[in-house]
Amino acid sequence: MADSYKHIFIKGNAKPEKYKVSQKPGKQPIIPQRDRASHSAKLLKEFGEIWKEKEKLQTTRAAEKIATREGTYLSFISAAGHDLITKSLENIPKGIRLLNIQEEITSEGLNQIKATVYVPNGMEGFFIKKISDYQDEAKLSPTGKPKNAPLVNSIEDVSIALLEGLWTDNEQLIPGTNSKWCEAWLNVNTKDKKEKEQIAKFWATLEKIKIEYKQNVIVFPERAVILINSNRTQLIELMMSSDFLAEFRAGQELAGFWVRESAAEQQTWVDDLLKRIELIESNIKVCVLDTGVNNGHQLLQPLLDNENTLTVNPEWGTNDHYNGGRAGHGTLMAGVAGYGNFEEILSTRNGVPITHKLCSVKILPPPLHESTPKELWGDITAQGIARAEIQNPGLILVYCMAVTSKEDAGIGRPSSWSGALDNLAFGDGENQKLIIISAGNINDEEAWKDYPNTNFVTTIENPAQSWNALTIGAYTDKVRVSDDKFKDYTPLANQGELSPFSSTSLVWEKKWPIKPDVVFEGGNLLKAPDNSILPHEDLELLSTSKSFNIKPFDTINATSAATAQASWFAAKIAYEYSDAWPETIRGLMVHSASWNDNMFNQMDINQKKKKDFVNLLRVYGYGFPNLDRALYSKESALTFIAQEIIQPYGFNDKNQPETNEIHFFNLPWPKDLLLSLGATPVKFRITLSYFIEPGAGEIGWKDKYRFQSHGLRFDINNDGELEDDFRKRINVEAREEGEIINSNSGSGRWAIGANNRSNGSMHSDYIESTAAAIATCNYLAIYPVIGWWRERKHLNKVDTKTRYSLIISLDTPAQDVELYTTVKNMIEIPVIIKIQ
Repeated sequence: MADSYKHIFIKGNAKPEKYKVSQKPGKQPIIPQRDRASHSAKLLKEFGEIWKEKEKLQTTRAAEKIATREGTYLSFISAAGHDLITKSLENIPKGIRLLNIQEEITSEGLNQIKATVYVPNGMEGFFIKKISDYQDEAKLSPTGKPKNAPLVNSIEDVSIALLEGLWTDNEQLIPGTNSKWCEAWLNVNTKDKKEKEQIAKFWATLEKIKIEYKQNVIVFPERAVILINSNRTQLIELMMSSDFLAEFRAGQELAGFWVRESAAEQQTWVDDLLKRIELIESNIKVCVLDTGVNNGHQLLQPLLDNENTLTVNPEWGTNDHYNGGRAGHGTLMAGVAGYGNFEEILSTRNGVPITHKLCSVKILPPPLHESTPKELWGDITAQGIARAEIQNPGLILVYCMAVTSKEDAGIGRPSSWSGALDNLAFGDGENQKLIIISAGNINDEEAWKDYPNTNFVTTIENPAQSWNALTIGAYTDKVRVSDDKFKDYTPLANQGELSPFSSTSLVWEKKWPIKPDVVFEGGNLLKAPDNSILPHEDLELLSTSKSFNIKPFDTINATSAATAQASWFAAKIAYEYSDAWPETIRGLMVHSASWNDNMFNQMDINQKKKKDFVNLLRVYGYGFPNLDRALYSKESALTFIAQEIIQPYGFNDKNQPETNEIHFFNLPWPKDLLLSLGATPVKFRITLSYFIEPGAGEIGWKDKYRFQSHGLRFDINNDGELEDDFRKRINVEAREEGEIINSNSGSGRWAIGANNRSNGSMHSDYIESTAAAIATCNYLAIYPVIGWWRERKHLNKVDTKTRYSLIISLDTPAQDVELYTTVKNMIEIPVIIKIQ
């Protein structure tokens, strides 16, 4: 391609230094004022009643020879509108464990925090002593403050935890007299690798209570998830019998798929395309995790052999099945994942280079009589990926999954399924994987009638809230229908706007990641004169039909179609850059993405207001990717890529965890060229992509308990800010003792803003300025923020090293500018220093 060059991978530029973060006063907890005597007396009375009730229960169950757990589950509640000091409710050496934290809204509209804590036998006096010390006047501090005041004052009530205390989903989903599939989240010892022994004990307990269960297990740090089929009475009995419980959640149902049959296509298209295919040898495959693929299709035979049509269950077969009477979803996904835009390649006479092949793993069972059986879908997905890797050792696999559930999607909260995807992508820090997943769809005519408002309040589906997976939403450019019968109909979405099928994360809490990450074409709908909504094949994407003996082509739409395109796109990057990490491929897709004017207009975005970008991101992600920009640099559009390893945390001389390392980059920079361009517009963009290790469970979002193992952030120097000044501004360790730095961070330069881009494990932002203003901004820092690797010291992950991918680009509309050549020469031609 003319004027196109490979991106510049920079190695050895990152300079690691000891990192110390500047101490800023954090948000102080809101604790109610208490009368020390009456409040301590009340809590001591409640604990007295708890331990009497426990003793009575154990005596009764022992007399009836019923197995009883050894410890007690307690429920601590804050005052309405106040905080609960949850970090003080746990003491790991004594076996006292914080199991889950829930926030509820009272009838007065105030937040109330509830925490469930496990107290083992022999530790009944732990909290009583804390309250007694608080009550004791002799233990007042010199300023008159009671001992343990923050914790004790924050507790409104304490009681034996009921089933509702361990149930962390909507309470309406708790089973009644009929059994339902539920997730049992266990508190297990993964540090000493005792989880298998503990899970076996839990299974034995289930068998005694006669609770049906699946043997699939998902394991996270300190947690294991097992699927059980139980009614309310059995769940309560399980609480009485097991010491391993941390929380219960509702089981997950799979969302259906909707694919409309298209008009018959001509076999001659297939014959013509087969003649033009150019199979190029590569080690790249897209693995479609779906309903199976019928690889007998003429267009799929060159890409998918029998050895790569796999299944997680031999009883399910490998062929594509009809899902509730609908056309085969997996075969449609495979066509787009293998070929990309069929409409484009069929309408040309050019050769079609195929640089990757396919693998199919059937992870969905065919319909069985009335319904699909419950499964622990995180484990099913893991099995599918394992089978693909065993079949394809040493190959680069891009995983494509358009299988989602409306259940347990919540408002962005991690689930066992999304956490499993995060685990799979992280791959113990070595065997990382790129997993691409659909955001989930709206398939209801009444909902479509209120487009796009329905989309804005319809949450992205489970497991697309995964931090590490690349989540794909849908927009549409399809507005033209050639059929005269529909001349009085209008497209529901305007060109360039959100696809009517696409879900969003606008209703999520701010703390959750930006989802979707990017959008691809998902098709459109027609609005009839009577305001009814209907599909049309002209507004969908062409792909390979399951029923290829009847017709070779069918259509696919929604976020499924978008996800298949994204997987094809990712495979193209993987082929072009064989050494690119999964983090890099994901980063390049985001980095190359942009929003069009219709997206800004549909969301009524004021680009000068950073808060407006939050809404834009939660609907469109970072926009729609540009393949040419993702693959290549140009003279006027330069891209650097750095793939580095950092150790975020370490130990100080007192053996306490602390932040450890910061990376400084001194980029090869065309300073003189940029200065000569003066007021010429330049767009300077940075994308930071990394995978976190998940810490799943409801304790993940309070105090020191975080879902992310670690977090990373980036910053650059200001215009004219010298390297030493920048280092001192970012890193307290670089300052002289007592030195105070008052320099401006330059946060106003960024379009999206540091607060808006900081969620999740993908951070991207840009500065639009002049060439002269960017000329000296070549110093960049990557530094860590808090995560459970540092805070959960007992898990021995404090000094873990991890990877990140950093992508930096300079773009200018100016012609005849040699940004790329200038920088390439700086890297390749060594500077000769004369020695006198």
